[in-house]
Amino acid sequence: MRRPRKKFKPRRKEDPNRINERIRVPRIRLVGEGREPAIMDTREALKIAEDEGLDLVEISPKADPPVCKIMDYKKFLYNQKKKEKELKAKQSKVTVKEIRFGPNTEEHDFNFKLEHAKKFLKDGAKVKAFVFFRGRTIVFKDRGEVLLLRFAQELADYGALEMMPKLEGKRMTIMINPKKDKK
Repeated sequence: MRRPRKKFKPRRKEDPNRINERIRVPRIRLVGEGREPAIMDTREALKIAEDEGLDLVEISPKADPPVCKIMDYKKFLYNQKKKEKELKAKQSKVTVKEIRFGPNTEEHDFNFKLEHAKKFLKDGAKVKAFVFFRGRTIVFKDRGEVLLLRFAQELADYGALEMMPKLEGKRMTIMINPKKDKK
């Protein structure tokens, strides 16, 4: 006969800081606004926090004795999340746009792709331009290199060449970084 399956219990997400009764050390250093730093018993500090209607939060557990602070823990977590969100919003994500050429790309196609590359660089995206050699067109490596260098030269006002044309397999590639606007 088969045994019944054990139920899966997800682990409870622990708070990054120990609070109130979870602080297990006998003595702590209590700090806070309008309070002189003092070393005292944990039970005594818990009583003070309870009288004020706030939480006792362990700030630095590795210190000797551990440093604790009396504060509203929910408000503290809220402010931390808010700061993290602001930092995340300030980070800029770099996008890379690819533009593909053939070794025998005509003038009109070149200009069309050049206009797209200008728009991408103005928007702050990196441009990766490459010439793809299909079949026997690999014999036109020099044409591909000339095409990419001309492309980089046309975009000199909008971006800076990151690396010279480099042949990797059947692709010759260049990267162009957007120029920073002085604001």
